[in-house]
Amino acid sequence: MSFIPPSPAVRTFLEQCLPDGAAAFTDKMALLGQFLYETNEQVNLTAIPPEKFWSLHVADSLSPVRYFPDLFRRGTALLDLGCGAGFPSLVLAAAFPEVSLTSVDSTLKKINFVQSAAEKLALGNLKAVHGRGNELARKPPFKGRYDAVFARAVASADILIREGLAFLKTGSSLIVYRTREQYESELEFLKKWKKGSFRSTELFELPDRTGTRMFLQISPCSQPGSKN
Repeated sequence: MSFIPPSPAVRTFLEQCLPDGAAAFTDKMALLGQFLYETNEQVNLTAIPPEKFWSLHVADSLSPVRYFPDLFRRGTALLDLGCGAGFPSLVLAAAFPEVSLTSVDSTLKKINFVQSAAEKLALGNLKAVHGRGNELARKPPFKGRYDAVFARAVASADILIREGLAFLKTGSSLIVYRTREQYESELEFLKKWKKGSFRSTELFELPDRTGTRMFLQISPCSQPGSKN
């Protein structure tokens, strides 16, 4: 039995993000959806139901390309902090095969799924790593290696800053998926944070009326005592 196809609204969203390769990408995501929900029957990986897979897993994971296109050019190295079942990293790796993706999570069963899914989808550009972000970020080959760190996890901004910034190259940023409510709840902390700067994108609609999303870009100071 084939996995449920994306709605017209999702197809339009994907084509806007990937004007030259949406069809092949969609085929891979259908395979991922099938594998995810088959595995989810034995191992708890996601609470998002299959009918919302395309909007809340695929479209949401892919949406940073609309705001940070330069991060998805040939040769960039990206890290998914707290990757869970591999969103956004599995989606981004499938969409951009010339970009290197690293998925990090402290839950072994989720990392095992991400590795299995990467093999099933033939994603040679994705590596799944079991470990805690705040420990891995301070060790080679992870420290100071990445052009961006993505975080779709629900952890607060202060935790993500503590665990994620050491992964970054100089001049790179932490990109955090946020709802308006999450962003507003973190504003006071961010305004008091003295070790870097931040900005937010506009709020946008996910397809199929499944909610709104925005991004928080956090950039550490390039040198002690200075602002980016």
